[in-house]
Amino acid sequence: MEYLVAVLPDRIQAEAAYTELEKAGLPSDTLAILGAGYKSADEFGLIDPNETAKRRALQMVTWLVPFGFFGGFAFDTITGLQTFPWAGVVGNQIIGGFLGAIAGAMGGVFVGGGVGAIIGAGDALPYRNRLRRGKYIVVVSGSRFQIQEATPILRRFKPESLQGYQENN
Repeated sequence: MEYLVAVLPDRIQAEAAYTELEKAGLPSDTLAILGAGYKSADEFGLIDPNETAKRRALQMVTWLVPFGFFGGFAFDTITGLQTFPWAGVVGNQIIGGFLGAIAGAMGGVFVGGGVGAIIGAGDALPYRNRLRRGKYIVVVSGSRFQIQEATPILRRFKPESLQGYQENN
C-alpha cells in the first residue's frame, strides 16, 4: 500500500481537497483528514517517537541489567579486587555485580531512549508538530494508480508539503 500525505494550512482547504478527491472517484475509506475536529495523529497511527523511545529503552534495560550484573560479578571474581575491604570477597563480587547492573541500566536508558527518540521518529514528528500548529493533513492511501490520480488534485491546493510513502512489508 502507498500513502500520499499533503499538509494544508487550514480546515477549509483540507475539506475542499477531500471533496475534490471524492469527486475524482477515490473511495472515502482511502481518504483521511488529520487535524482539529478530525482524526488525531494517534487515531490515524502516526507513531509517537517518545513512546517508541520509552519502549526501546525498556527493552534495552531488560537485557543489559542482568548482563551488567553478571559482567560486574565476573570482573570482580577474575581480578580479585578488594575495593571494599569491609565487604569481604563475596561482598565485593556482589557489589561489583550491582555496579555492573547500574552501568547496564544507564546504557539501556541512554542508548535505547536517547538514540531511539532520534532514529525512531521518522517523519511522524514533523507531521505531529504541524498538527499542533493548527495545520491539517490530508492522507490518501491505496494503490500506486490511486496515488498517481490523487497527486495532481492535491497539487492544485498548493500544500506546504506533499510526500509519498510506500508501506514496508
